[in-house]
Amino acid sequence: MKKLLFFFSLSLFLISCISDPPLNPEADIEEFNINENLLSSKTVINQTNKKIYLYLKPDAYQNGITPTIKVSNGAHIFPESGKLINFNEKVFYTVTSESGENSKIYEVEIVEIGTWTFNFENWAINPDNKYEFPLDNNIELWSSGNLGVALSGVPKQVDSYPTRSTANGLNGTIAAEMTTLPGNALSQLLNIHIFPGSIFLGNFNSSQALVNPLAATEFGQPYYKLPAKFTGYYRYTPGSTFWDNNGDPVVGETDKFALYAVLFNGPERLNGTNIDTSDKIIARAIVPNDINSTEFKKFEIPFTYIPGKIPGNNLMVAIIGTSSYQGGQYRGAVGSKLAIDNLRIIAQ
Repeated sequence: MKKLLFFFSLSLFLISCISDPPLNPEADIEEFNINENLLSSKTVINQTNKKIYLYLKPDAYQNGITPTIKVSNGAHIFPESGKLINFNEKVFYTVTSESGENSKIYEVEIVEIGTWTFNFENWAINPDNKYEFPLDNNIELWSSGNLGVALSGVPKQVDSYPTRSTANGLNGTIAAEMTTLPGNALSQLLNIHIFPGSIFLGNFNSSQALVNPLAATEFGQPYYKLPAKFTGYYRYTPGSTFWDNNGDPVVGETDKFALYAVLFNGPERLNGTNIDTSDKIIARAIVPNDINSTEFKKFEIPFTYIPGKIPGNNLMVAIIGTSSYQGGQYRGAVGSKLAIDNLRIIAQ
């Protein structure tokens, strides 16, 4: 009996010595799920700016939605998951961590791409890494490789990044400018010797940036008609020395830009691994890159439709620009500079 009491007392002592596990301090919205029949494209959760971008069909916008929301383990959210929300006013979600020490407020944005004319007049600065990004009607429709460059540890200032605004736009307005920059010590360890400037309609998936950089660039925004033309203005000057993907100069090779639009069947976005090869692609409009210009040059390119491709119910268009056309393979010339302005997709 004494032995039994001893082991019982010892067990209580050991249990009392084991402290409770710490409560989870995370306060993230991890999933925001809506019936796919209500969407024109996949929902995007931008953790950097604490935004939830919804691509709703008209009926869903008018009638409201009932999302199923997954948050960090143990966290609480208000309004709660499964509650009907409508869009008569701004919608915000507050997430409080299990520990109670952290909270985040997410804003819901309804993406509406009106006339599909992009003048790049309005820009904002990422609060954490200090790179610029364009806004269209106060919505972040465009992304770039700047976030990937930020992960390499460049100084947190606007001019450290390859994609930013310029006051030297068309007729003295603001435009988007991409400049191929040299890599830094950390990127060169990964055999990345240049940071090409890039901009695209879509989203940059930071979770893929180091694992699969090409998959991090998620291209496209919903489009409701069939496009006829891609128009706008560009200005381009190549850098002086072309580098291969080992950082060695290539004699006789000159850098070029890339600027093009792609129509494809969504709602899933394409990315850098399949934007040129996917069987979802319906049509392309590619700006010729054999003419450089120190002044803005106008272009007007018809969409070329692929025979036999049938447009579906969830069309998407991607616009992609880069200062080094082989930048995805980290080939290009430091100093190559592409500016774009007044881009437009004209429907049939």
